[in-house]
Amino acid sequence: MRRRDLDFFKKLLTHRLEELLMEAEKTKHTVKGAEELSSDPIDQASDQLDRDFLLRLRDRESKLMAKIKGSLEKIENGTFGVCEECGEAISLKRLRARPMATLCIDCKHEQEASEKKNNLEIPIEVSRLWTHG
Repeated sequence: MRRRDLDFFKKLLTHRLEELLMEAEKTKHTVKGAEELSSDPIDQASDQLDRDFLLRLRDRESKLMAKIKGSLEKIENGTFGVCEECGEAISLKRLRARPMATLCIDCKHEQEASEKKNNLEIPIEVSRLWTHG
C-alpha cells in the first residue's frame, strides 16, 4: 500500500478515535449527572432506560475503539490492509468503506456463509425448553 494511502487511513482512524473518546467522556458526565433520582417511578424508569441505552451504545463504541486501535497498530507495523485469513491485499474500496476491515471481501463472504451455515445447523428443541423447568 502506498504511503499516501496509509497516511489517509491513519488520519481517518485517528480522527474517528478522538471523536469516540470525546463521546465517551460526555457519556460519563451525562450518566453521573443523571444519578439524581426523581420521586416519580415512571420518571425513574425512563431515566434508567436512557442510561441503559447510553451504556449499551458506549459499550459498542468501546469495541469499535479497540478495532480502530488495532488498525492503527497495523499501520505502524506494516500489516494494515492485509487479509488476516489469506494474506492478500484488502481492496482500497473495502478499506474506504470499513477502514477497520481485517479480511478481504472474499474471505469475509466465506466467514459470513460459514457463520450462517453453522447457525442453521444448531437444532433447537422447543419442546425441551417448555417441558423442563
